[in-house]
Amino acid sequence: MATIKDVAKLAGVSTTTVSHVINQTRFVSQETTKAVWNAVTALNYSPSAVARSLKINTTKSIGMIITTSEAPYFAEIVLAVEEYCYRQGYSLFLCNTQNEVEKIQNHLDMLVKKRVDGILVMCSEYTDNSLALFNGSNVPMVVMDWAPNDEKSDRIIDHSFDGSYMATRHLIENGHRDIAIIAGHLYKTTAKARFNGFVKAMTEAGLLIREEWIKENDFEPEGGYESMNSLLRQDKLPTAVVCGCDTIALGAISAITEKGLSVPQDISVIGYDNIHSSRFYAPPLTTIHQSKTRLGQMALDVLLERIKDQSGEHLPKTLEFFPELVVRSSVRNLNNERKANGISD
Repeated sequence: MATIKDVAKLAGVSTTTVSHVINQTRFVSQETTKAVWNAVTALNYSPSAVARSLKINTTKSIGMIITTSEAPYFAEIVLAVEEYCYRQGYSLFLCNTQNEVEKIQNHLDMLVKKRVDGILVMCSEYTDNSLALFNGSNVPMVVMDWAPNDEKSDRIIDHSFDGSYMATRHLIENGHRDIAIIAGHLYKTTAKARFNGFVKAMTEAGLLIREEWIKENDFEPEGGYESMNSLLRQDKLPTAVVCGCDTIALGAISAITEKGLSVPQDISVIGYDNIHSSRFYAPPLTTIHQSKTRLGQMALDVLLERIKDQSGEHLPKTLEFFPELVVRSSVRNLNNERKANGISD
């Protein structure tokens, strides 16, 4: 493998001159520059990325620490970040943690050793130990999800409460009165906010919130499937179900269909997140939209600002997003049927 000394010898110049030509750190005459690049081509010389990064103090790389890249919501954010990194001339190192503190520590150590220019963090839930690890790092960093407000971390305000309220109101406005909810585990920040939005909409409408129609599970299709089956075993069934995310809704629709029932004819379903595949569910899912692309781009813009700011001092940023209702085919309108049957609210 050719070295910089081999290039210098063939071009008839010093290794310092070769370095200046390759890194464009000083003016070199056109004739000498041409001789150096001819030598580089002839010897198939490839400069060491590590050596170059030591000289210019940047590796043009970003680390991203994330709970899991398998979940569709996270996967779409990772895709948006990777694409935006590419357009900005950066490479992305992706690290999955499953929210394990030991994994977070190992990934942080690895990214620091690789001398990444900055780190994006999206771990969905945080312990005191994991927050201490992130806050203790000297690498520029952006926490791009729902961390506690510890006055050191960045915060996402995604208005989950309002989004879930909006979803529940949509069902109520379509004539539904018997409404169940399949939430995420309610000890989680996002799941709790979405549950509270459901409670507010139901309470304002004077509707009964049945304890047996409140289900908690993880944000996975299996969780939605299991919880929906639990609802279907009851004597009285809801006419509609609010789901804490689109993947829960997918599992719920599967359970309903397996029982020989129809969505939305027998039970309406509404999701949350508007993941890409939700438009291809059977039927296409009515849901609450959150812009994954905008979140990824805004977080990376903040991180690049911190990378450029060599002082190392910055105030926590708040990134704010507003939910939007996306109406598709999974919610049945009962109002016309009520009127046809002479039933008034």
